[in-house]
Amino acid sequence: MKRSATSSDNSSREGRARWDRRILGVSIGTLALAIGAVLWLGINNTSRETLGHFPVVTTSRSTTYPLGSLDDANPSGMAPPGPDALAGYHRSYVNDFTGSTTPPGWYLFSGVPSGDPSGQFDARHVVFANGMLQLNTWKDPRYSNKWVTGGLCQCGLHQTYGAYFVRSRISRAGPNEVQLLWPTSNNWPPEIDFNETGDSVRSSSWTVHWGVVNHIVQQSIFIDMRRWHTWGVIWSRTSIIFTVDGRQWGDFRTVANIPKEPMSLHFEQLASCANSRYCPRAPATMQIDWVAEYTRNA
Repeated sequence: MKRSATSSDNSSREGRARWDRRILGVSIGTLALAIGAVLWLGINNTSRETLGHFPVVTTSRSTTYPLGSLDDANPSGMAPPGPDALAGYHRSYVNDFTGSTTPPGWYLFSGVPSGDPSGQFDARHVVFANGMLQLNTWKDPRYSNKWVTGGLCQCGLHQTYGAYFVRSRISRAGPNEVQLLWPTSNNWPPEIDFNETGDSVRSSSWTVHWGVVNHIVQQSIFIDMRRWHTWGVIWSRTSIIFTVDGRQWGDFRTVANIPKEPMSLHFEQLASCANSRYCPRAPATMQIDWVAEYTRNA
């Protein structure tokens, strides 16, 4: 079902619904351990399985999955991967964000999340400029100097199964920065988070949500989020594979619990200062150079 959201009000409802359902997490770990402990604070009636930490990822090793192609003209130094970059798939969508207006099919979030009265989305906190999509968090005088965040979805385009690759970085710790797939029906779960910082600049995580009581499997990785990275998720009937910089760093293969309904791509910054979760200490930005999406060949 195609989203009918064509206004900030509809986008606000999507943002609020997402906040109603979000699990709020904070990961802790130490570089001295190959497998670190992860503590996640979540909603009630949640079943969790934590798979631990991956070590730091570098791009010096050979890659198996799409990374992009070297291009100094792009802000990140990489252009989007080509039409046949993923074996068995064809590129069905690409956006290098070279324009200055919201592209067709993308919708900006605004409004107060009903699950967090202290939070605030505002469409003016999403900017298309300098060859990038930018989500910006700052204390906004229009809201009595509250921390206001940016969020948007590609709700005009959805698919059941497919692959998504996003070239991005963040400026600093503060809000929780999330890149995810969200059900088109807006009935949650399921949810696939393929890059979620939990307000850190030193790590990210992936999470799969499913079931009426929100079962969760998640895994973290030590990585410098202030540098450019290509984050990917390959979602099929039998597996969900998570990649960064062309290499796999996690997977989920419990077929019965893999989402089987249309989903769309979302980017969000989340702040919950009233609960002392993800409360920024300084303005923060998520920069996205490009997105490339793939559909399995028939």
